[in-house]
Amino acid sequence: MSAAFFVCAIIGFVGGVFYLRKKYAAAPIMMIPVRTYTTFQYPEDPARHSSRFGFYDARRLKLVTKDGVHFNFIFKPENGRTARVVFKNVDVRLLSTTLPAWTKSDPALQRIALTDREWNRQEVSFNPHGSHFEISGGDGWEKEHIYAAHLARNCLNAGLWEVLLFDKENGRKTLYYHGWFTFPLGWYRKLFERETGLAYWRHWYYLEHWDNPAGLKMDLSKLRRMLAQYPVEASFNPNEPILREGEQIDKRKNISVETLSAWGDILRKSPSIRYAAFLPPGRYFVSHPWGNEYWRLAKFEGAVWRRIISPAGPKPLDELELQFKSTKGALSRYIISGFSLSALPRLKLEDYPKGLYMPMGIGVPPFHQSYEDLEKNPPQKTPYFCLWLDSRGRWINHHEGGIDGPVLLRDKDNPDLLHVFLLSYERHTLIGHYVIHLGHHAKLGGAR
Repeated sequence: MSAAFFVCAIIGFVGGVFYLRKKYAAAPIMMIPVRTYTTFQYPEDPARHSSRFGFYDARRLKLVTKDGVHFNFIFKPENGRTARVVFKNVDVRLLSTTLPAWTKSDPALQRIALTDREWNRQEVSFNPHGSHFEISGGDGWEKEHIYAAHLARNCLNAGLWEVLLFDKENGRKTLYYHGWFTFPLGWYRKLFERETGLAYWRHWYYLEHWDNPAGLKMDLSKLRRMLAQYPVEASFNPNEPILREGEQIDKRKNISVETLSAWGDILRKSPSIRYAAFLPPGRYFVSHPWGNEYWRLAKFEGAVWRRIISPAGPKPLDELELQFKSTKGALSRYIISGFSLSALPRLKLEDYPKGLYMPMGIGVPPFHQSYEDLEKNPPQKTPYFCLWLDSRGRWINHHEGGIDGPVLLRDKDNPDLLHVFLLSYERHTLIGHYVIHLGHHAKLGGAR
């Protein structure tokens, strides 16, 4: 071995150690840059902007912790106009990538639980007048007009977070500040190991990079115990007009095909449907179109209802399986489990955003949730799971397939009808409406 090679090896080793120490730094006080975009820089932004959007963008993040679990997110102003904003004493374990204890004995379930926890957005709202939030200084406008404050762990690589501040104009919640930052990977690693009991180095790659685990066999018996199974009448009308409310209205501009009028159009035009991809640091790019695999949903075959017991607790819960055949005749099963039929809201169809509006995965929180509700319902303890499986019980990558989750609600006028909608990739649109006719089975789950 030559002296030059030995020297290069030493330099490489020292450089690698320095890089890893810097990458996984975890100090009690850390200064973190915050990135913002102008409307011109981010034309795909689906958010409803305030007239003050962009006025108060100059901020840096000072992240402070005393115990490695509870953090103060101090967004410090860099000019006299901008206010100092603090998210106080936030238990970051609740926003960390964790998994239910009952998945740990099965490597496939564990992988999917962790992957979908990382791949799904978790946006948490804080009461601007509550004990976990503080705003001061600046020109006074923000303190007077702030309506809501959110922290979001977006659905991409480990550590990618966002901060969003809202006011209210003309009776509508509007965004006046949006910043992107990286939660330190050193603290991410420590929290991951603390909360999961797993060695980070065994999982780091797919948590920090997009890695596809499609094809893993899902053992559903470890996620719930089946008490009973019932066939139920179910229907799908391809000629029914597509519903659009809430974020589906705001994100419509980021779909390549404008003329999607009926549910059948989703299936007929699926080869040409492209969505703006959601990419680091956590924004949409029309220049990177995202496709789908809606050919898997070509023919709706029916539904099965089950009563189940989850490892999360002794209370009997409900499970719904939607069955589809692809254009080639292959069966797939879309399973929504661990919810309570009797607890589902009764709504008009146009109010579907107020239904059970959830992502896919195992042990995942809602897309949007208040901090108080998150404290009461930690995601790793939820009985809920939602999986898309092939005929052999293998996991289908729903992100590549173009499905983000389900929406469930009971009919406002007829409680024996359950409405199920499927959300597209990044919830740009609804892609299907399936009506479950519970009939004499309405007693299931205490529906009566």
